[in-house]
Amino acid sequence: MSAIARYFAVNGKRVAGYDKTPSQITSGLEELGVKIHFEDRLKNIPISFLDKNKTLVVYTPAVSENHTELNYFLDNNFTVLKRAEILGKITENTFCLAVSGTHGKTTTSAILGHIMFQEKATSFLGGIAENYNSNLILGEDKVSVVEADEFDRSFLQLSPNIACVTSMDADHLDIYGEAAALEESFVAFTNKVSDTLIVAKGLPLEGLTYAVNEDADYKAFNVKIESGKYVFDVQTPSKIIENIEFYLPGNHNVMNALAALAMADVYGISLESIKLSLSSFKGVKRRFSYKIKTNDFVLIDDYAHHPTEINAVENSIREMYPAEKVLVVFQPHLFSRTRDFIDDFASALSKFDEILLLDIYPARELPIVGVNSEWLFNKIDNTHKKLTQKNNLVKDIKNSSAKVVVMLGAGDIGVMIDEVTNQLLKPLENEV
Repeated sequence: MSAIARYFAVNGKRVAGYDKTPSQITSGLEELGVKIHFEDRLKNIPISFLDKNKTLVVYTPAVSENHTELNYFLDNNFTVLKRAEILGKITENTFCLAVSGTHGKTTTSAILGHIMFQEKATSFLGGIAENYNSNLILGEDKVSVVEADEFDRSFLQLSPNIACVTSMDADHLDIYGEAAALEESFVAFTNKVSDTLIVAKGLPLEGLTYAVNEDADYKAFNVKIESGKYVFDVQTPSKIIENIEFYLPGNHNVMNALAALAMADVYGISLESIKLSLSSFKGVKRRFSYKIKTNDFVLIDDYAHHPTEINAVENSIREMYPAEKVLVVFQPHLFSRTRDFIDDFASALSKFDEILLLDIYPARELPIVGVNSEWLFNKIDNTHKKLTQKNNLVKDIKNSSAKVVVMLGAGDIGVMIDEVTNQLLKPLENEV
Protein backbone atom coordinates (compact mmCIF):
# COMPACT_ATOMS: atom_id res chain seq x y z
CA MET A 1 0.00 0.00 0.00
CA SER A 2 2.71 2.47 0.94
CA ALA A 3 4.59 1.79 -2.31
CA ILE A 4 1.47 2.81 -4.24
CA ALA A 5 1.02 5.90 -2.06
CA ARG A 6 4.66 6.81 -2.69
CA TYR A 7 4.25 6.21 -6.44
CA PHE A 8 1.35 8.66 -6.70
CA ALA A 9 3.02 11.21 -4.41
CA VAL A 10 6.26 11.35 -6.41
CA ASN A 11 4.19 11.62 -9.60
CA GLY A 12 2.58 14.85 -8.38
CA LYS A 13 -0.74 13.60 -6.99
CA ARG A 14 -2.14 14.73 -3.66
CA VAL A 15 -2.22 11.70 -1.35
CA ALA A 16 -3.75 11.13 2.07
CA GLY A 17 -4.70 8.06 4.04
CA TYR A 18 -5.29 6.05 7.18
CA ASP A 19 -3.04 3.51 8.89
CA LYS A 20 -3.52 1.60 12.12
CA THR A 21 -0.25 2.65 13.76
CA PRO A 22 2.58 5.12 13.06
CA SER A 23 5.80 3.62 11.72
CA GLN A 24 8.94 4.49 9.83
CA ILE A 25 6.98 3.83 6.65
CA THR A 26 4.27 6.36 7.51
CA SER A 27 6.92 8.88 8.59
CA GLY A 28 8.63 8.48 5.22
CA LEU A 29 5.36 9.14 3.41
CA GLU A 30 4.66 12.21 5.56
CA GLU A 31 8.03 13.61 4.52
CA LEU A 32 6.75 13.45 0.94
CA GLY A 33 3.70 15.50 1.92
CA VAL A 34 1.27 12.61 2.36
CA LYS A 35 -1.28 13.39 5.08
CA ILE A 36 -1.78 10.35 7.32
CA HIS A 37 -4.04 9.84 10.33
CA PHE A 38 -4.30 6.91 12.72
CA GLU A 39 -7.86 7.16 14.03
CA ASP A 40 -10.77 5.87 11.95
CA ARG A 41 -13.06 8.91 12.02
CA LEU A 42 -14.74 10.71 9.14
CA LYS A 43 -13.60 14.10 10.42
CA ASN A 44 -10.00 13.02 9.78
CA ILE A 45 -10.53 12.83 6.01
CA PRO A 46 -9.12 16.06 4.51
CA ILE A 47 -11.89 18.17 2.96
CA SER A 48 -10.17 18.21 -0.44
CA PHE A 49 -10.63 14.43 -0.67
CA LEU A 50 -14.42 14.56 -0.26
CA ASP A 51 -14.97 15.39 -3.95
CA LYS A 52 -15.87 12.01 -5.47
CA ASN A 53 -15.08 13.25 -8.99
CA LYS A 54 -11.46 13.97 -8.13
CA THR A 55 -10.70 11.28 -5.54
CA LEU A 56 -9.51 7.73 -6.06
CA VAL A 57 -9.76 5.51 -2.99
CA VAL A 58 -7.37 2.55 -2.74
CA TYR A 59 -7.64 0.02 0.08
CA THR A 60 -6.12 -3.23 1.22
CA PRO A 61 -8.32 -6.24 2.07
CA ALA A 62 -6.47 -6.28 5.41
CA VAL A 63 -8.74 -3.38 6.45
CA SER A 64 -11.72 -4.61 8.46
CA GLU A 65 -15.17 -4.64 6.84
CA ASN A 66 -16.57 -2.26 9.46
CA HIS A 67 -13.99 0.46 8.79
CA THR A 68 -15.92 3.75 9.05
CA GLU A 69 -14.00 5.72 6.45
CA LEU A 70 -13.90 2.94 3.87
CA ASN A 71 -17.65 2.37 4.20
CA TYR A 72 -18.28 6.09 3.78
CA PHE A 73 -16.46 6.06 0.45
CA LEU A 74 -18.29 2.89 -0.65
CA ASP A 75 -21.72 4.16 0.40
CA ASN A 76 -21.22 7.49 -1.38
CA ASN A 77 -20.17 6.03 -4.73
CA PHE A 78 -16.53 7.10 -4.76
CA THR A 79 -14.21 5.23 -7.11
CA VAL A 80 -12.89 2.55 -4.74
CA LEU A 81 -10.30 -0.01 -5.85
CA LYS A 82 -8.45 -2.75 -4.03
CA ARG A 83 -4.67 -2.42 -3.87
CA ALA A 84 -4.26 -5.21 -6.42
CA GLU A 85 -6.66 -3.57 -8.87
CA ILE A 86 -4.76 -0.28 -8.94
CA LEU A 87 -1.43 -2.12 -9.14
CA GLY A 88 -2.86 -4.02 -12.12
CA LYS A 89 -3.88 -0.77 -13.80
CA ILE A 90 -0.52 0.91 -13.14
CA THR A 91 1.40 -2.02 -14.63
CA GLU A 92 -0.95 -3.24 -17.38
CA ASN A 93 0.81 -1.21 -20.09
CA THR A 94 4.30 -2.16 -18.91
CA PHE A 95 6.39 -5.26 -19.47
CA CYS A 96 5.61 -6.85 -16.13
CA LEU A 97 7.81 -9.25 -14.12
CA ALA A 98 5.76 -10.69 -11.26
CA VAL A 99 7.03 -12.67 -8.26
CA SER A 100 4.51 -14.87 -6.48
CA GLY A 101 4.64 -17.50 -3.75
CA THR A 102 3.57 -17.99 -0.16
CA HIS A 103 7.16 -17.39 1.01
CA GLY A 104 10.11 -15.57 -0.47
CA LYS A 105 8.32 -13.18 -2.79
CA THR A 106 9.33 -9.97 -0.99
CA THR A 107 13.04 -10.79 -0.96
CA THR A 108 12.95 -12.23 -4.48
CA SER A 109 11.13 -9.21 -5.91
CA ALA A 110 13.53 -6.85 -4.12
CA ILE A 111 16.53 -8.70 -5.58
CA LEU A 112 14.91 -8.63 -9.02
CA GLY A 113 14.06 -4.93 -8.67
CA HIS A 114 17.71 -4.24 -7.84
CA ILE A 115 18.87 -6.19 -10.90
CA MET A 116 16.27 -4.52 -13.15
CA PHE A 117 17.06 -1.00 -11.94
CA GLN A 118 19.57 -0.76 -14.79
CA GLU A 119 16.61 -1.21 -17.17
CA LYS A 120 14.86 1.68 -15.38
CA ALA A 121 12.15 -0.68 -14.18
CA THR A 122 9.70 0.60 -11.56
CA SER A 123 9.40 -1.93 -8.74
CA PHE A 124 6.55 -2.25 -6.23
CA LEU A 125 7.82 -4.26 -3.27
CA GLY A 126 6.28 -5.74 -0.12
CA GLY A 127 9.19 -4.64 2.06
CA ILE A 128 11.80 -1.90 2.36
CA ALA A 129 14.79 -2.61 0.12
CA GLU A 130 17.93 -1.61 2.04
CA ASN A 131 19.69 -0.37 -1.12
CA TYR A 132 16.96 2.21 -1.73
CA ASN A 133 15.43 2.60 1.77
CA SER A 134 12.07 2.27 0.06
CA ASN A 135 9.49 -0.25 -1.11
CA LEU A 136 9.26 1.65 -4.38
CA ILE A 137 12.19 1.62 -6.79
CA LEU A 138 11.18 4.39 -9.17
CA GLY A 139 12.13 4.06 -12.81
CA GLU A 140 10.16 4.58 -15.98
CA ASP A 141 6.78 3.18 -17.02
CA LYS A 142 8.04 0.67 -19.58
CA VAL A 143 9.09 -2.20 -17.29
CA SER A 144 7.66 -3.09 -13.88
CA VAL A 145 8.55 -5.54 -11.13
CA VAL A 146 5.71 -6.44 -8.79
CA GLU A 147 5.18 -8.66 -5.79
CA ALA A 148 2.19 -10.78 -6.79
CA ASP A 149 0.28 -11.41 -3.57
CA GLU A 150 -1.95 -14.47 -3.29
CA PHE A 151 -3.88 -13.01 -0.34
CA ASP A 152 -7.51 -12.44 -1.35
CA ARG A 153 -6.53 -13.69 -4.84
CA SER A 154 -5.00 -10.27 -5.45
CA PHE A 155 -2.47 -11.51 -8.02
CA LEU A 156 -5.27 -12.36 -10.46
CA GLN A 157 -5.55 -8.60 -11.14
CA LEU A 158 -2.09 -8.56 -12.74
CA SER A 159 -1.02 -9.15 -16.35
CA PRO A 160 2.48 -10.63 -16.03
CA ASN A 161 4.78 -11.23 -18.98
CA ILE A 162 7.38 -13.13 -16.95
CA ALA A 163 6.49 -14.63 -13.57
CA CYS A 164 7.87 -16.97 -10.98
CA VAL A 165 6.29 -19.02 -8.21
CA THR A 166 8.59 -19.55 -5.22
CA SER A 167 6.33 -21.75 -3.06
CA MET A 168 2.75 -22.89 -2.57
CA ASP A 169 2.50 -23.86 1.10
CA ALA A 170 -0.91 -23.68 2.72
CA ASP A 171 -1.63 -20.19 4.08
CA HIS A 172 -4.47 -17.66 4.23
CA LEU A 173 -6.92 -20.45 4.93
CA ASP A 174 -9.24 -17.79 6.41
CA ILE A 175 -9.65 -16.67 2.78
CA TYR A 176 -9.30 -19.93 0.84
CA GLY A 177 -10.82 -22.44 3.25
CA GLU A 178 -8.51 -25.24 2.15
CA ALA A 179 -5.12 -25.74 0.54
CA ALA A 180 -6.63 -27.02 -2.73
CA ALA A 181 -8.38 -23.70 -3.33
CA LEU A 182 -5.09 -21.87 -2.77
CA GLU A 183 -3.37 -24.12 -5.33
CA GLU A 184 -6.18 -23.46 -7.82
CA SER A 185 -5.60 -19.73 -7.50
CA PHE A 186 -1.89 -20.19 -8.25
CA VAL A 187 -2.80 -22.18 -11.37
CA ALA A 188 -5.15 -19.36 -12.41
CA PHE A 189 -2.32 -16.86 -11.89
CA THR A 190 0.15 -18.86 -13.97
CA ASN A 191 -2.43 -19.06 -16.77
CA LYS A 192 -2.24 -15.26 -17.01
CA VAL A 193 1.51 -15.30 -17.76
CA SER A 194 2.00 -14.30 -21.41
CA ASP A 195 5.67 -15.21 -21.96
CA THR A 196 7.63 -17.33 -19.46
CA LEU A 197 6.79 -19.00 -16.15
CA ILE A 198 9.60 -19.98 -13.75
CA VAL A 199 8.85 -22.26 -10.78
CA ALA A 200 10.72 -23.74 -7.85
CA LYS A 201 11.42 -27.37 -8.70
CA GLY A 202 8.86 -29.69 -7.17
CA LEU A 203 5.85 -27.44 -7.50
CA PRO A 204 2.91 -28.90 -9.48
CA LEU A 205 3.21 -26.29 -12.23
CA GLU A 206 4.59 -26.34 -15.79
CA GLY A 207 7.46 -23.94 -16.39
CA LEU A 208 11.21 -23.47 -16.30
CA THR A 209 12.49 -24.84 -12.99
CA TYR A 210 15.11 -23.67 -10.52
CA ALA A 211 16.76 -25.50 -7.62
CA VAL A 212 19.85 -25.64 -5.41
CA ASN A 213 22.11 -28.68 -5.73
CA GLU A 214 19.71 -30.66 -7.90
CA ASP A 215 19.00 -30.79 -11.61
CA ALA A 216 16.81 -28.00 -12.93
CA ASP A 217 16.74 -25.50 -15.80
CA TYR A 218 18.48 -23.07 -13.44
CA LYS A 219 20.71 -24.82 -10.91
CA ALA A 220 22.86 -23.32 -8.16
CA PHE A 221 25.73 -25.59 -7.15
CA ASN A 222 29.15 -25.54 -5.47
CA VAL A 223 27.49 -23.52 -2.72
CA LYS A 224 29.84 -22.48 0.09
CA ILE A 225 30.14 -19.84 2.78
CA GLU A 226 33.20 -17.61 2.71
CA SER A 227 33.76 -14.62 5.01
CA GLY A 228 30.08 -14.23 5.85
CA LYS A 229 28.78 -14.50 2.30
CA TYR A 230 27.54 -17.23 -0.02
CA VAL A 231 29.60 -18.07 -3.09
CA PHE A 232 28.06 -20.34 -5.71
CA ASP A 233 27.91 -21.23 -9.39
CA VAL A 234 24.79 -21.29 -11.58
CA GLN A 235 23.99 -23.44 -14.59
CA THR A 236 21.41 -21.78 -16.85
CA PRO A 237 19.80 -23.52 -19.84
CA SER A 238 22.72 -22.31 -21.97
CA LYS A 239 25.63 -21.15 -19.79
CA ILE A 240 27.50 -21.48 -16.51
CA ILE A 241 28.28 -18.41 -14.39
CA GLU A 242 30.84 -18.97 -11.64
CA ASN A 243 31.59 -17.48 -8.22
CA ILE A 244 28.43 -15.47 -7.65
CA GLU A 245 28.68 -13.66 -4.31
CA PHE A 246 25.56 -13.08 -2.23
CA TYR A 247 25.40 -11.71 1.31
CA LEU A 248 21.98 -12.78 2.61
CA PRO A 249 22.10 -15.75 5.02
CA GLY A 250 20.17 -18.97 4.55
CA ASN A 251 19.79 -21.54 1.81
CA HIS A 252 16.30 -20.18 1.13
CA ASN A 253 17.88 -16.86 0.13
CA VAL A 254 20.12 -18.65 -2.37
CA MET A 255 16.85 -19.93 -3.84
CA ASN A 256 15.44 -16.39 -3.87
CA ALA A 257 18.55 -15.07 -5.60
CA LEU A 258 18.36 -17.90 -8.14
CA ALA A 259 14.71 -17.13 -8.93
CA ALA A 260 15.55 -13.46 -9.53
CA LEU A 261 18.54 -14.44 -11.66
CA ALA A 262 16.36 -16.72 -13.79
CA MET A 263 13.73 -14.02 -14.36
CA ALA A 264 16.32 -11.40 -15.27
CA ASP A 265 18.12 -13.86 -17.57
CA VAL A 266 14.88 -14.69 -19.38
CA TYR A 267 14.22 -10.96 -19.75
CA GLY A 268 17.63 -10.50 -21.33
CA ILE A 269 19.94 -9.03 -18.68
CA SER A 270 23.51 -10.31 -19.08
CA LEU A 271 24.67 -12.86 -16.52
CA GLU A 272 27.73 -10.76 -15.66
CA SER A 273 25.49 -7.80 -14.91
CA ILE A 274 23.19 -9.99 -12.78
CA LYS A 275 26.24 -11.31 -10.89
CA LEU A 276 27.36 -7.76 -10.13
CA SER A 277 23.89 -6.79 -8.85
CA LEU A 278 23.64 -9.85 -6.61
CA SER A 279 26.96 -9.00 -4.95
CA SER A 280 25.74 -5.47 -4.10
CA PHE A 281 22.27 -6.40 -2.83
CA LYS A 282 21.95 -5.40 0.85
CA GLY A 283 18.69 -7.10 1.73
CA VAL A 284 15.18 -6.18 2.85
CA LYS A 285 14.29 -4.63 6.18
CA ARG A 286 12.70 -7.12 8.58
CA ARG A 287 14.14 -10.03 6.62
CA PHE A 288 16.97 -11.29 8.85
CA SER A 289 17.86 -7.68 9.62
CA TYR A 290 20.65 -7.17 12.14
CA LYS A 291 19.61 -4.54 14.72
CA ILE A 292 22.58 -5.22 17.02
CA LYS A 293 25.69 -7.11 15.97
CA THR A 294 28.63 -7.17 18.37
CA ASN A 295 31.05 -9.87 19.46
CA ASP A 296 28.96 -10.48 22.57
CA PHE A 297 25.36 -9.98 21.45
CA VAL A 298 23.26 -10.20 18.28
CA LEU A 299 19.66 -9.01 17.79
CA ILE A 300 17.90 -10.00 14.56
CA ASP A 301 14.54 -8.75 13.28
CA ASP A 302 12.49 -10.84 10.85
CA TYR A 303 8.96 -10.77 9.43
CA ALA A 304 8.52 -14.56 9.65
CA HIS A 305 4.91 -15.34 10.60
CA HIS A 306 4.35 -18.83 9.12
CA PRO A 307 5.92 -22.06 10.39
CA THR A 308 7.87 -22.58 7.15
CA GLU A 309 9.38 -19.10 7.49
CA ILE A 310 10.23 -19.64 11.16
CA ASN A 311 12.04 -22.87 10.25
CA ALA A 312 13.99 -21.03 7.54
CA VAL A 313 15.10 -18.35 10.03
CA GLU A 314 16.11 -20.97 12.60
CA ASN A 315 18.14 -22.84 9.96
CA SER A 316 19.88 -19.61 8.95
CA ILE A 317 20.78 -18.73 12.53
CA ARG A 318 22.19 -22.22 13.20
CA GLU A 319 24.24 -21.88 10.03
CA MET A 320 25.63 -18.48 11.05
CA TYR A 321 25.93 -19.12 14.80
CA PRO A 322 26.23 -22.92 15.25
CA ALA A 323 27.66 -22.80 18.78
CA GLU A 324 25.46 -20.08 20.32
CA LYS A 325 22.33 -20.19 22.47
CA VAL A 326 19.42 -18.65 20.57
CA LEU A 327 16.35 -16.95 22.07
CA VAL A 328 13.27 -16.38 19.89
CA VAL A 329 10.63 -13.75 20.61
CA PHE A 330 7.49 -14.57 18.64
CA GLN A 331 4.28 -12.62 18.16
CA PRO A 332 1.67 -14.82 16.44
CA HIS A 333 -0.19 -13.05 13.62
CA LEU A 334 -3.94 -13.71 13.23
CA PHE A 335 -6.13 -15.98 15.32
CA SER A 336 -7.06 -18.03 12.24
CA ARG A 337 -3.46 -18.67 11.18
CA THR A 338 -2.55 -19.69 14.73
CA ARG A 339 -5.49 -22.09 14.80
CA ASP A 340 -4.80 -23.55 11.34
CA PHE A 341 -1.09 -24.23 11.96
CA ILE A 342 -0.94 -24.60 15.73
CA ASP A 343 1.10 -27.83 15.76
CA ASP A 344 3.48 -26.60 13.06
CA PHE A 345 4.07 -23.36 14.98
CA ALA A 346 4.77 -25.33 18.15
CA SER A 347 7.21 -27.62 16.35
CA ALA A 348 9.07 -24.70 14.70
CA LEU A 349 9.38 -22.69 17.92
CA SER A 350 10.50 -25.72 19.95
CA LYS A 351 13.74 -25.84 17.94
CA PHE A 352 15.06 -22.64 19.54
CA ASP A 353 16.95 -22.80 22.83
CA GLU A 354 14.62 -20.35 24.58
CA ILE A 355 11.20 -18.98 23.65
CA LEU A 356 9.39 -15.79 24.65
CA LEU A 357 5.80 -15.79 23.37
CA LEU A 358 3.69 -12.63 23.03
CA ASP A 359 -0.08 -12.33 22.66
CA ILE A 360 -1.60 -12.90 19.22
CA TYR A 361 -1.69 -9.83 17.00
CA PRO A 362 -5.28 -9.74 15.65
CA ALA A 363 -4.79 -7.45 12.62
CA ARG A 364 -8.14 -7.59 10.79
CA GLU A 365 -9.66 -10.38 12.90
CA LEU A 366 -11.92 -10.71 15.93
CA PRO A 367 -10.90 -13.22 18.63
CA ILE A 368 -11.69 -16.91 18.16
CA VAL A 369 -12.79 -18.77 21.28
CA GLY A 370 -9.98 -20.95 22.65
CA VAL A 371 -7.35 -19.60 20.24
CA ASN A 372 -4.71 -17.73 22.21
CA SER A 373 -0.99 -17.70 22.91
CA GLU A 374 -1.43 -19.86 26.01
CA TRP A 375 -2.79 -22.68 23.81
CA LEU A 376 0.27 -22.43 21.56
CA PHE A 377 2.56 -22.10 24.60
CA ASN A 378 1.33 -25.38 26.07
CA LYS A 379 2.09 -27.20 22.81
CA ILE A 380 5.71 -26.01 22.60
CA ASP A 381 8.00 -28.91 23.51
CA ASN A 382 10.69 -26.94 25.31
CA THR A 383 11.05 -26.25 29.03
CA HIS A 384 12.84 -22.93 28.42
CA LYS A 385 9.72 -21.01 27.42
CA LYS A 386 7.75 -18.11 28.83
CA LEU A 387 4.59 -16.17 28.06
CA THR A 388 5.41 -12.49 28.14
CA GLN A 389 3.87 -9.06 27.56
CA LYS A 390 5.23 -6.11 25.61
CA ASN A 391 6.05 -4.11 28.74
CA ASN A 392 8.13 -6.99 30.17
CA LEU A 393 9.91 -7.94 26.97
CA VAL A 394 13.18 -6.03 27.43
CA LYS A 395 13.53 -7.30 31.01
CA ASP A 396 12.92 -10.89 29.89
CA ILE A 397 15.51 -10.61 27.11
CA LYS A 398 18.06 -9.17 29.54
CA ASN A 399 17.41 -12.04 31.94
CA SER A 400 18.40 -14.56 29.26
CA SER A 401 21.97 -15.70 28.73
CA ALA A 402 21.38 -16.16 24.99
CA LYS A 403 23.93 -14.44 22.78
CA VAL A 404 21.59 -14.43 19.75
CA VAL A 405 18.05 -13.03 20.01
CA VAL A 406 15.63 -13.06 17.08
CA MET A 407 12.28 -11.23 17.09
CA LEU A 408 9.71 -12.71 14.71
CA GLY A 409 6.25 -11.71 13.53
CA ALA A 410 4.17 -9.66 11.10
CA GLY A 411 2.29 -7.58 13.70
CA ASP A 412 3.37 -4.53 15.67
CA ILE A 413 6.48 -6.38 16.84
CA GLY A 414 7.96 -4.71 13.73
CA VAL A 415 7.38 -1.34 15.42
CA MET A 416 8.46 -2.58 18.88
CA ILE A 417 11.86 -3.71 17.60
CA ASP A 418 13.30 -0.19 17.51
CA GLU A 419 12.42 0.53 21.15
CA VAL A 420 13.75 -2.89 22.20
CA THR A 421 16.96 -2.19 20.29
CA ASN A 422 17.39 1.18 21.99
CA GLN A 423 16.78 -0.29 25.45
CA LEU A 424 19.20 -3.16 24.88
CA LEU A 425 21.89 -0.81 23.57
CA LYS A 426 21.87 1.32 26.72
CA PRO A 427 23.95 -1.06 28.87
CA LEU A 428 26.28 -1.60 25.92
CA GLU A 429 26.83 2.17 25.70
CA ASN A 430 27.42 2.41 29.45
CA GLU A 431 30.07 -0.32 29.23
CA VAL A 432 31.89 1.61 26.50
